[in-house]
Amino acid sequence: MPQVRVVAEDGEEFGVMDTRDAIRAAREKGMDLVEVAPNADPPVCKIIDFGRFQYLAKKKANEAKKKQVVIVVKEVKFRPGTDEHDYSYRMKHARQWLQEGDKVKATIWFRGREMTHRELGARILDKLEKDLADISEVEMRPRMEGNQMFIFFGPKRHKGSAKSERPAAPKNEGGDQSAPPAPAASPAPSDEKPPA
Repeated sequence: MPQVRVVAEDGEEFGVMDTRDAIRAAREKGMDLVEVAPNADPPVCKIIDFGRFQYLAKKKANEAKKKQVVIVVKEVKFRPGTDEHDYSYRMKHARQWLQEGDKVKATIWFRGREMTHRELGARILDKLEKDLADISEVEMRPRMEGNQMFIFFGPKRHKGSAKSERPAAPKNEGGDQSAPPAPAASPAPSDEKPPA
């Protein structure tokens, strides 16, 4: 590329320059010439400190990573002959994970002759669905895959109910939220007797 459009770090445009002249101008300032728009005609290059540019880009990526919400899928495993106590123990864990905002995969594992009694596994998953109905919604209905039957639960989404649960508190002009609002204009009590 014989010519490039050169822009300074602060946005000042130098215009279209020969590539060698642009590199020389960047070196005189103690900075680097970085191509920022290679598809433009002519390509756009910026005179910046490349080390600082990389540092800021990495910092920006880390900030974005901190703000992203990671949804984890946790799994509870059952067998067709799972006892009531074991069931309730696993159901409580699933409930706790759903309340924390995670998704839950409930799996029934079949071995050997148990495959002929799939209805036992389906009953356990139906019971789990009913027990978790107040805090979860089914994302994937029970399905058989190989020797496993599974179902996915996700935390219940609140459509507008967050606003309706808490009524808005009246705002005071003075900034003191604990003070009650001033009463409407009412006559102040006085020691004088009304004229008769």
